[in-house]
Amino acid sequence: MAAAKMEGRAPSKGNIELFSPTYFAACGLGGIISCGPTHTSVTPLDLVKCRRQVDPNIYTSNLSAWRSIFAKEGLRGVFFGWAPTAVGYSFQGAGKYGFYEVFKYYYGEKLFPNANKTVVYLGASASAEFFADIALCPFEAVKVRMQTTLPPYASSLREGWTKVTAKEGIGGLYKGLYPLWGRQIPYTMVKFATFETTVDQIYKTLGKPKESYNGLQQTGVSFLGGYIAGIGCAVISHPADVMVSKLNADRQPGESGGKAMSRIYGNIGFRGLWNGLPVRIAMIGTLTAFQWLIYDSFKVSLGFPTTGGH
Repeated sequence: MAAAKMEGRAPSKGNIELFSPTYFAACGLGGIISCGPTHTSVTPLDLVKCRRQVDPNIYTSNLSAWRSIFAKEGLRGVFFGWAPTAVGYSFQGAGKYGFYEVFKYYYGEKLFPNANKTVVYLGASASAEFFADIALCPFEAVKVRMQTTLPPYASSLREGWTKVTAKEGIGGLYKGLYPLWGRQIPYTMVKFATFETTVDQIYKTLGKPKESYNGLQQTGVSFLGGYIAGIGCAVISHPADVMVSKLNADRQPGESGGKAMSRIYGNIGFRGLWNGLPVRIAMIGTLTAFQWLIYDSFKVSLGFPTTGGH
């Protein structure tokens, strides 16, 4: 079904024409606003998750971890790694949401107008995440090194970036790109396809078309759909998330990606790939719900229709 039909094809209530370059740019801005602040806000969870993935015995619980870190380093220590998180996920958000809208429109309207909607959602989200991760990867590499090494590899984004590039060149910032794709592309496919499908089902269950509800009600549906999608995202992408953390912290100089992953898997086994999953479910479920709430609220503020429900 055409992407335009998915979004209702009605003209925007604001001054920006739907599916115009300005519309897609605005969606990219919405992605920055929804992803950068939300990911930064859960830095304390991410910090503990990453450290426990690399060393399961480092803390006895999340609460004990935060107590220990706060006692030694204060609030700054609890939010350690916030800068690469904020910058990296802002860039990623622009690509994830902006390119998703682009690919969903062109795949669904221009290239495959009779394709199944779910197939369009999956293809569009995978394509968008491919490019978004190229922007995210350098900052994720610095963030993981900062958060998973004790004493810290670097105390700031600038210091970490300089140390990596001085020793390994720009390639050092991208050595986790393949496992990042392995983590993020399935994650985003589930995130967008599950969200769109869930929102459709919510409106069917409510028994009235989306347009009969006001903006606040529609964004409430977006929040609920986002939380449900987030749980699926966390589970499907967690093994790759663990491997990304391990690779950035423990890959030897000159070691190939495949050899490094084989060595790491030999050390941690299948069970080790699931370290930190409960924390990640709580983090990603909440994160995804608020991202969709913020993103669709931003779209409503510009006179755009919310995502899904057509």
